[in-house]
Amino acid sequence: MPSYAQGRWRQVLMPGQACAMRTPHPWALPTQPVSRRLLVAGGVTDEMIHTALSSGRLLRLRRGVFVAAAAWPDDPAARHVMMAHAEQVANPDAVLSHQSAAVVWGLPSPSFRDWHERPASATYVNDRSYRSRGGTAIRHIGLLPASEVTRDLDGYSVTSITRTAVDLATGLPLPEALVILDGAARKILVSFVGTERRRDFLNPRLIAAAREALTAVVGRKVRRLAAVIPLVEPARESAAESLTAGHLHLARLPVPLFQPPIRTRLGTVYPDFFWESNRLIGECDGATKGSDPTAYVREKEREQVLRDDDYRFVRWLGKEIHFTPHVVIARIERALAA
Repeated sequence: MPSYAQGRWRQVLMPGQACAMRTPHPWALPTQPVSRRLLVAGGVTDEMIHTALSSGRLLRLRRGVFVAAAAWPDDPAARHVMMAHAEQVANPDAVLSHQSAAVVWGLPSPSFRDWHERPASATYVNDRSYRSRGGTAIRHIGLLPASEVTRDLDGYSVTSITRTAVDLATGLPLPEALVILDGAARKILVSFVGTERRRDFLNPRLIAAAREALTAVVGRKVRRLAAVIPLVEPARESAAESLTAGHLHLARLPVPLFQPPIRTRLGTVYPDFFWESNRLIGECDGATKGSDPTAYVREKEREQVLRDDDYRFVRWLGKEIHFTPHVVIARIERALAA
């Protein structure tokens, strides 16, 4: 008779008996983040998980959460969202918020660092619902009314665009807060009308409705933005334009029109800023990136047509308003005084 140890660690074969080989069980690798507990419940063993990890076919997003390597996105923003979803798999009560919600909604960042370059972020109702072990997300604790929580395209809970914008803008200097709130207002306004049309961004009724939607966010945070929300303008198309508008307000310079239509012999143009009484047009160069190699030539043609009609210009770079706003404001002030 074999000893207990022999019986425990090896199989004793009788004459003519073949050794039974373990047949590997194929399993569908998850295309969305999934917990080890759910995999095991579906019949996947730890050995199978380890084998898939060792072969590179499976990725560990955080402790106890996995996804198929083939499902790992190429886009950095999509990767951020998947990492945030992994936190929600580990913490089912988590709601994507702050920078992660900003990635979901495509809100502009007030700095040259995009939202997806920052750690994932989620809000929890209380500390007891949070499992920190193995997590990498930034944790926020706070109440979230049902009206301020929705679902992203993959079905995960996320703060509404209004709550996200208010969360991120609270505590920022006015110009930086305007970047986020202007971007949110543009998306809110588009949701009212269904399509993006220039004239709607200049519609006083729609502008007021977008501001009201931001004001409706529950809590003390919105009260801290009471002086900022009335300055929100959905017509501003870039972070650099919003930053400029904020610094103009702080400098108490005349308020320009934003993206107003001006008819010329080449058609209607929409300057970034327009001080009508001064016939002064302000253009923030580099605020957006264009891939059309003829865009620069067309822009110069439009500028010359406007100069021929006695309009004046003042220009600045997007990086200037980010890093040396005082230089830009002084330049605009001189142009207004000329």
